[in-house]
Amino acid sequence: MKIKDYVNKYDPQNQFDVLVNSYKQIEFAWSNKFTINEIKSSDISNIIISGLGGSAISADLIKNYLGDEFKIPIVVNRNYDLPRFAGKNTLFIASSYSGNTEETISALNQAVKIGCKIICITTGGEVESIAKKNNLNCVKVQSGFQPRYSLGLSFFSLLKVFQQLNLISDQSEIVEKIIDLWREKGIEYSKDGNFAYNFAESLLGFIPVIYSVADSTSAVGYRLKCQFNENSKLHAFHNEIPEMNHNEIICWESFQEKTFHTKIINITDESYHPQIQKRFQILKEIFSKSGVETLTLTSSQVLYKIRLLDLIYSGDWISYYTGVLRGYDPSEIDNIYLLKDKLK
Repeated sequence: MKIKDYVNKYDPQNQFDVLVNSYKQIEFAWSNKFTINEIKSSDISNIIISGLGGSAISADLIKNYLGDEFKIPIVVNRNYDLPRFAGKNTLFIASSYSGNTEETISALNQAVKIGCKIICITTGGEVESIAKKNNLNCVKVQSGFQPRYSLGLSFFSLLKVFQQLNLISDQSEIVEKIIDLWREKGIEYSKDGNFAYNFAESLLGFIPVIYSVADSTSAVGYRLKCQFNENSKLHAFHNEIPEMNHNEIICWESFQEKTFHTKIINITDESYHPQIQKRFQILKEIFSKSGVETLTLTSSQVLYKIRLLDLIYSGDWISYYTGVLRGYDPSEIDNIYLLKDKLK
């Protein structure tokens, strides 16, 4: 079948078009006009970004994106409670696309009681209600998407918040290049026989094991793992190098294809430390000896920040195609809805 046949059969909510037009989310987020009141960058000693799922990955990604150029500690909080160090000099960012994520709401209420400096990023819901009640800064983003399909909104809204607070330099030039890249890649990845489709096709019948690099592409690897879970309805596993070289590497000594039918996905980048590059080469030899095929996901863009978002976008398309090729609706997340309903 052609791509449009898979889309028509398995994608009733048309996430295909959402992916093609994801660059428009960046345009919206970057042109979105908002003011941040009563927060000075000089008064911020640490940053806590609280969120789950698609809203939290933006926080992971911004840590990779900013890397060593950012001097203030950033903690990504995926829990009901705040870390004990949170205080009046903490910038607390509640990131919840729906505005109704119960863990984020709990952490937000604690941040209000503690007296943190607070910014909310949301489409509405309870988070917006708490923001209005307590006169908090609130950045409203475009509604109508599933959270994991709204990364362009959540990440670039978060990035703009950092820029508005003068925590980082002007990112406009890079953002414009990323918009152009996503626009071009959206056209490319929507055509029959494209890279993302072929990559997905090579994964059929296999469980992906993804390896990325700590503090560099770790968010890309974890995002891809989660996208396989939700879009493809597929188990996937992720670990980071060099940490996995101190434990998980041993498992490949006893690998048996009949019990674990897998393919490796190595996420690589030219910026990696030379020893990290060497580790990937050695690992590939180990995987090959065990009879496991290794696939590589990389970007040829010139700038690291653009390569990072290129990898994210490619991974989203790969997981989408893996889903529809397996005969699954990439929008369906029934078990998540079931869990939320029972938690009530």
